[in-house]
Amino acid sequence: MSGSLLNRGMRTVLLASLRRHTRRYVASAVAVVIGVTFIMVTSGVSSAMREGLTADVGAPYEGVDVVLGYVGNEDAATLMDHARQQGIPAATRGYATEQVTRDGVNLGDDVRISEAPLEESLQWLDLVAGRQPTAPGQGVADHNAAKQNGVAVGDTVVVGSGPDTVEVEVVGLVDTPAMTGASLYLPWADLSRFDESLWIEAIAWGGTAEQALAVVDDEAVDVWATADYVADQQAQIVRGVDYLAIMALLFVAIALFVAVMVIANTFSILFAQRMRDFALLRCVGVTRRQLRRSVRLEALVLGLVSSTLGVLVGMAAGTGVVALVGIWFDAIGSPAFGLPWVLGSIAVGTAVTVAAAWLPTRAATRVAPLAALRPDTGVEVASRAGVLRLLLAGLALVGGVALLALAIDRGDLVVMLAGGTVTFLGVLLLGPVLVPALIRLAGRLLGDGPVRRLATGNAVRNPRRTATTAASLLVGVTLTTAVLTGLHSSRTIVDEEMDLSNPLDSALLAVDQPLADDVATRAKALTGVEEALLLPGTTARLAGAPDEVTLVGVADAAAVARDASRLSPADGVIHLPYKVTNSFDEQAMTQWTEEGTVTVRVDGRDRVLDVETGTGWGQAGLVSAATLASLTPDTVPSALWVRAADGADAEDLRGDLAVLASGTGADLLDGYSERTWVGQQIDILTGAVVGLLGIAVLIALVGIANTLGLSVLERGRENALLRAMGLTRGQLRRAMATEGLLLSMVATVLGTAIGLAFAWVAVQVMVGQVTQEVAFSVPALQLAAVVAVAALAGLAACVLPARRASRVAPAAGLAME
Repeated sequence: MSGSLLNRGMRTVLLASLRRHTRRYVASAVAVVIGVTFIMVTSGVSSAMREGLTADVGAPYEGVDVVLGYVGNEDAATLMDHARQQGIPAATRGYATEQVTRDGVNLGDDVRISEAPLEESLQWLDLVAGRQPTAPGQGVADHNAAKQNGVAVGDTVVVGSGPDTVEVEVVGLVDTPAMTGASLYLPWADLSRFDESLWIEAIAWGGTAEQALAVVDDEAVDVWATADYVADQQAQIVRGVDYLAIMALLFVAIALFVAVMVIANTFSILFAQRMRDFALLRCVGVTRRQLRRSVRLEALVLGLVSSTLGVLVGMAAGTGVVALVGIWFDAIGSPAFGLPWVLGSIAVGTAVTVAAAWLPTRAATRVAPLAALRPDTGVEVASRAGVLRLLLAGLALVGGVALLALAIDRGDLVVMLAGGTVTFLGVLLLGPVLVPALIRLAGRLLGDGPVRRLATGNAVRNPRRTATTAASLLVGVTLTTAVLTGLHSSRTIVDEEMDLSNPLDSALLAVDQPLADDVATRAKALTGVEEALLLPGTTARLAGAPDEVTLVGVADAAAVARDASRLSPADGVIHLPYKVTNSFDEQAMTQWTEEGTVTVRVDGRDRVLDVETGTGWGQAGLVSAATLASLTPDTVPSALWVRAADGADAEDLRGDLAVLASGTGADLLDGYSERTWVGQQIDILTGAVVGLLGIAVLIALVGIANTLGLSVLERGRENALLRAMGLTRGQLRRAMATEGLLLSMVATVLGTAIGLAFAWVAVQVMVGQVTQEVAFSVPALQLAAVVAVAALAGLAACVLPARRASRVAPAAGLAME
């Protein structure tokens, strides 16, 4: 009977505790809500991307029951001819990449072209304007690509180069899938002419499998039921989306790890404040097990409520994010939040909360009733637990650094991750000693005065609590610094590689006739052009090469080149692109490989020049101005080299230069577009990763605010006594602001230092395997921004706790329990 009464009493205590301490649990609840929201947003966005990317996969095959997969070009031609003769509906899925021009203006060198079926049952493209093609010589264009190039219904474009060109009338504009679409669609009779660049993915076959296998060997094609083939294609696309979702969930795990620290710290403070209550409960007969079960039920209820709220907020946020993305990316689908994601998110959030409360609960309930009446001072360094903690920290640091050194030596990514984890664990274990010491040092740097001394003393009063609070922010700052520095170093290396492969931003190379004398002046007038250089040249015959080559005399390459050394041949040297040297006959190849020379004939005179090879300046040979003058006195404008201004629009620049090239038939070299595209990908990756890590930093700042807020309650009588002794409200607010600033700044500076070290190791391990010259560069402005944001956020986290503390009157504060 007494046990039953005691159990009912514990339930009453549990409910009363939840009601009384609701406000104190807010920060822990917010940490859980943010983490669970993150999971649900990931679910919604990934499901919408999955739907958007796979929605149109089956459209080309809706009119057939059989799909022939992995068909070679020769077999595809045989099957398509047989289908035409037998009246079987059939259409290929694949593409060719060819040059497309209109009225002499180059619209692109590698335009993707696919088939536009003539059979009405297989015409899957959605018309925006015009009509579907009905015969060879007609085609449809993607309306977005047409808009960019100024192509309209009724225009005639020329597809291909050389003898395989075909004129096509654009009879319609269509809306095509973002991931699997093309820019131009032609009937099979026209598309099949580009066999060299054509790649066939599959054939939508309107007949039976037996009809197809009667024409080609059954080992040459894979025969699929349409539903099975579409499902397989969707799975391949979805894997890419799932990888993105998995990457996002890795950052969710980081955020939840930080949340564990915040929640554990919150419970530690709460239990320290309630130690007297626990002691009284123990004195009236409550066992340790009952007390432990009661406080863990508090954590369970908090986790369930917070996780449920996080699911609701996440569903709303995910829907909003998808709608926002849909403004720029119309191929995205609708967000879906499946029951497994909902239940899994609630389970994860609840488990995180209970796990975070586990150790603080054990520590609180293990204390004897009389000992609980004394305040908790944390783990002292001189105690047995403190010495053990320092010993483990030392072992972790030594072992982690050894693993990192081994990773650099072997170039092993797995060893690097293990070493980084162990090293960081050692830093966290060392926190109760390291963080307070750094706070005292930082406090002295702030000068003298009662406010500074009060803030510093309060910040280091409980070393373990201080270290745990700083650790949550330390995780986010360390990862952010490491990622920013790693990506910045990678970009530096990528830029160097781009300089090697694309030493010129853009260039025009004369083909059939010289360039105009004023082309450089006209180029300099274009928006986005920083400098343009017109170079003289002549036509030469290289011994052993099948075609004539334009020789360009180079002078002052540094004015326009990203890497002038690759475009400045010495006297008696010719720089040749790989495509030219690869075309040499056997005798010329022997002369080049064994002697490093080539015989050049200009105006009927031969001269032997040393050969250096490379790429990035088009299909021309480069010689010095002196060498060109010695070869011939008669030169014509043969090349225009252009350097783009910083931030120039790549598409606009390419289009403007294409107009310049159109009048002379010159070839357009565009390395700036590739450079810009690569830079944009790195920028997008940087922004995405920093944004994801920002969630962890946000949770950490919530933890700082929570710690200071609970400290207001914990130090209520002390603050009141200070006020009674003459401390003003403004001084109290400044003391708490300084305390928060010290915590955030120490965590930020320490995290930045560790992040830089980790980034250096990562660059050595990952980039060192690709290139011998590893360039480690620090993004000073970005890291300064991280420090500034963390400092300001730390101050912002102090606003509410400081206001609450300063509003309490001294008499009311002295009356607090």
